[in-house]
Amino acid sequence: MSVLDETMHETLHRPFDVAVVGGGVMGCTTALFLARAGMRVALIERNALCRAASGVNAGTLTLHMTRAALVPYAMRAWKMWMNTDQWLGEGVLATAAPGLSLAFTENERELLRTRAAARREYGAEIDLLAPEAALKIEPGLNPAMLEAAYCTTDGFASAYLTGRAYHSALRAAGVQIFENTPATRIEQLNGHYRVHGPQTASAPVRIDATRIVMAGGVWLEPLLAMLGIHIPVKTLTNQLIVTERMPPVMRTVLSIANGLLSMKQFANGSVVIGGGWQGVGDRERGPVETIPQNLTGNLRLAQHVIPALAKARVARIWLGLESETADAMPMIGALPGLDNAYVIGCVHSGYTSGPYMGKLLSQAILGDTPELPLFDPARLIAAPAASETPAASAISHREHTQ
Repeated sequence: MSVLDETMHETLHRPFDVAVVGGGVMGCTTALFLARAGMRVALIERNALCRAASGVNAGTLTLHMTRAALVPYAMRAWKMWMNTDQWLGEGVLATAAPGLSLAFTENERELLRTRAAARREYGAEIDLLAPEAALKIEPGLNPAMLEAAYCTTDGFASAYLTGRAYHSALRAAGVQIFENTPATRIEQLNGHYRVHGPQTASAPVRIDATRIVMAGGVWLEPLLAMLGIHIPVKTLTNQLIVTERMPPVMRTVLSIANGLLSMKQFANGSVVIGGGWQGVGDRERGPVETIPQNLTGNLRLAQHVIPALAKARVARIWLGLESETADAMPMIGALPGLDNAYVIGCVHSGYTSGPYMGKLLSQAILGDTPELPLFDPARLIAAPAASETPAASAISHREHTQ
């Protein structure tokens, strides 16, 4: 065995204080804060850091599309995004911009008012504007709108740069990063956990740790099953569209009250268009292919909101996977029945809230009282599927309409 192999063998078989399985924004932030607190941390990612959901989303940092109960978390995360150079060490082109959510029909106006009121109850500063006031803020809007909700706590960041920034910060904090290393099996041994990975040139990967954090996004369901925890996780396959560069046509982050549109224009002139329109894909196969009629519908909706987009040409299209629990709320906290085992994930608008969610979980693991409450995963193990109980269905519907 070479000196390098001996060093790697010792590194992998001397137990870490914590192993974080999943290298998206939430897993990376958890690992970073734990390492800075003095823990020896291993971060295990099946691909490259922040290249799954955290790398292919639109980078939107908005309260308009955040579930009402998550607004306090998103507001604190928004401040973190705007100051990544201070706590992450690098900027990620985070841009503060006002956000407008629009209503073009009476049903949308009712929904707009309901959602704005619900978010205001949780601390969001959202004002309702008449069309004339909205047009002063965003002159390129279709004047056929009936009403707009306005929020200054909005903006966007570069999802691509996020992974680079976390990689540098984690290395500087001493985190041992295992990229392109899917967890194939997890053992519960005496006083610690062993994460098994793929076969390498010299030996199979085995990583021992006293604590374990599951942060695998859409892969949380099979990962938790390795620990004997069964929580259904739904996979959404969202389509995103990027236009070629064009002259400035918008200066705000725009959405529609029904949630079917989200878009903004970057400094280079390209416009990113999304809104949850689905493509073909799943957890096992990943993103597979787009659905043309959904792309067309998304584009037409964008052109209806900003008529100047009729001149835009599509540069590229991609798909991103998003995870969701039965009640459409996160699971963040200790796993029941297991010692020193935790989970974090399934956060709607997870890119927006991700850094703060990871910070909260790290506080709990370190024995501190989290600044805001966590989201006990035990509720998802004990409760039946949402479709089986009227109460659960009501919760899901309420969260989707707020």
